[in-house]
Amino acid sequence: MKLHTRFACLCGLSAIAMAAPAYAAEAAAEDTGGIAEIVVTAQKKAENLQDVPISVAAIGSETLESTHAVNLQGLQGAVPNVEIGTFSNTPNTAVFTIRGIGVIEPDPYAGNTVGIVVDQVPQYFSMGALLDLFDVERIEVLRGPQGTLFGANTTGGVVNVVNRRPDLDKTGGTIGVSYGNYNHATINGVVNTPLGEGLALRLGINHDKRDGYVTNVVNGKDMGKRNVTIFRGALRYSAGDFDATLTGEYDRARNGSPIVVAGDLPGEAEFVPEGFLGMYSSPCLPAGSVCKAPDHYYSAQDGGINGDLPDQSDMDTYRTSLEMKLANTAIGDLVSVTGYKHFKLFEYTDQDGTPIPLIDTRRQTKGWQFSQELRTDVKIGDIGNVTLGGFFLKTHYDHYQNLRINFAGGAFYNQEAGTYVLGLPGLFQQNLQNQDNHSISAFAQSYFNVSDRLRLQAGIRYTHEKTSMLASTETRLATATIDWLTALGEGAEDPGQPGFANLDGTNTLPFGASPMVAPPRGTKSWNNVGWKLGFDYKATDDVMLYGYWARGFKSGGFTGRIGITDDLGPYNPEKVDTFEAGVKTELFDRHVRFNLAGFYTNYRGMQLAQIYFKGSGADLVQGNTILNAAGSHIKGFESELTIVPAKGVTFTGALAYLDAKYSKFNFLLPNKSTLDLKGERLQNAPKWTASTTLAYDFPVASNVDGRFSATYNYTGEKLLTSIIDTPRATIRPQHIVNANFDLKFDDRYTFSIWATNLLDSRYINSVFDSPGTLGLTNYAQPRMFGGSVKAEF
Repeated sequence: MKLHTRFACLCGLSAIAMAAPAYAAEAAAEDTGGIAEIVVTAQKKAENLQDVPISVAAIGSETLESTHAVNLQGLQGAVPNVEIGTFSNTPNTAVFTIRGIGVIEPDPYAGNTVGIVVDQVPQYFSMGALLDLFDVERIEVLRGPQGTLFGANTTGGVVNVVNRRPDLDKTGGTIGVSYGNYNHATINGVVNTPLGEGLALRLGINHDKRDGYVTNVVNGKDMGKRNVTIFRGALRYSAGDFDATLTGEYDRARNGSPIVVAGDLPGEAEFVPEGFLGMYSSPCLPAGSVCKAPDHYYSAQDGGINGDLPDQSDMDTYRTSLEMKLANTAIGDLVSVTGYKHFKLFEYTDQDGTPIPLIDTRRQTKGWQFSQELRTDVKIGDIGNVTLGGFFLKTHYDHYQNLRINFAGGAFYNQEAGTYVLGLPGLFQQNLQNQDNHSISAFAQSYFNVSDRLRLQAGIRYTHEKTSMLASTETRLATATIDWLTALGEGAEDPGQPGFANLDGTNTLPFGASPMVAPPRGTKSWNNVGWKLGFDYKATDDVMLYGYWARGFKSGGFTGRIGITDDLGPYNPEKVDTFEAGVKTELFDRHVRFNLAGFYTNYRGMQLAQIYFKGSGADLVQGNTILNAAGSHIKGFESELTIVPAKGVTFTGALAYLDAKYSKFNFLLPNKSTLDLKGERLQNAPKWTASTTLAYDFPVASNVDGRFSATYNYTGEKLLTSIIDTPRATIRPQHIVNANFDLKFDDRYTFSIWATNLLDSRYINSVFDSPGTLGLTNYAQPRMFGGSVKAEF
């Protein structure tokens, strides 16, 4: 049976339920057996989900625990029209796409189109944005432009993460232990204690560790190990109309190197035939076919030329925030949110994924951000209310990438020595990036009551931004077989000079002494205005209609990882106009909740990242640029439904459709010719996505309650990490089933067994397609299962 036929049958069988994800029925049923109210802060104030006039999904703490997602990527497929992933060879960099709008680029210079907000603090950097989920109260996913309230770089939407705050009145906490296959162990604990009148402290720690699920054909060891620890503390003070929470967090990751699986084809520069030095079969063979994940996952990390490539990906992140609220002042409810974040990422990557040392990198990024928001919500009698505010953001990052391309001069296998010997010359390339950015904005969002049932809204935001980038790339010929320790020195952060000569044949110079390939610094400022106009209408007490027109923008900037002078830029902001209309309903005494949203987006001046290679051998040059040359039209819908047919039984589902295509795009090919991509689909934009869940809560015995839930997520075929639609860049449709069973004793002790990807379906997660050179792929997680114990006190 063909895929679309199977999917059609599934939709037909579950048509009554296919409209809302598992998260919609987060809270337990009320005494009437109906669906409990869900409170969100999607408009920067607490509101009932059904009263918010946008397409928003709320995932609560109980649902998050049942998914056993260790970070945000674990929610992939759970929220229709939302794609959560990573770039093929940089798993620490998040790739969020909502309604076909996203950024697929590993370095920070490309920015974001989906805002990640943690406790009201926007996270500027995509590195580390796949947040580990620990002691989270809820996650809200806002689809569509959110620029008026959340600022620039939210043209696709916002993922709003709300962690638990200290409880002023309760002493208690939790202790949890979990163990599963691949030696996946999690230990966590939280303690909450009042310290006096209006003062409370909350402390937590979470340690998550597992082996990798990919086998290294070089030595038989696992690849992709995980080892992450989170320390978090929060202090809250509340007295009268004043409430303040100070939060600090340290995240320590000591993971294995990023895994690259070679999806190369015969005749390409990095192709290694199956069986040579234990080489596995490329998952993208035969040529011209869509890549397919094997039953057993293999890759290779050769250990570098002299075994000097460590299995290392270290990241340290520090966050602190201070949220203060003073209610009922003469100018409304005042809110101040101050945030600071600092991170350091350091990792080695075998970029070819073969047993032969062809190409590898040593990368480090250091970055920090400081933000300050001050806003007030002013009530205007019975007429409505206005939210007024200002926002400031300052960011900086330094980045280097040291790249060795060893296939440039050829190589041969020494049978007597049993080693692979590099021919000469090879290439050694260093890219340096140093970027400063600041943004200041003022905004207003107003709601006006025309009648008891009709409300109008209008919002506007003015933003001034300035970006300054210093970027350079140098390439040297290797005059001898080299290794990282010789080239860099033990513990060094910048390359030394042994073993290198200039490309023009002159004498060896200290690295960095030869001319840069780009101007020393690029600086540019931009001014942008975004707005929102809309309405909502209560047709009945249980039915709300709404519609809006929103304009958002993504910031301009400079290309940082350059190999050609003109790649620096700048590239200009891109703009998005979205028209959305929807209905939100609660029917049959709150036993049925149905929401539907339809949208049309005009996307202009699209920024598209392109990585390409020019030349060959010693003349090989890697080009990286951001294109401002395309436009697209995007339309679709999201439908959500929750049904509680009987007490303890909840059936939920979601169905979303997305038609995202270029309206104009003359794509410039490396050979200077152009390719008309009008009518071609956008990256990371599957046409259909769906999710459905059955949950059953039932009594087992006196003081013992049980809960079973099973979820099915479907993500349709999509194009990823390639602008041009090729078979190798296409990701197959994915069908994922998750399930868990819980027993709770005395409302204190919970024992669980669980499985994600229960059917052990094997999928390619992403592919970077560079025809003629390489195909970088990685694999989605196989089946994960285990058991958990949690005690509450």
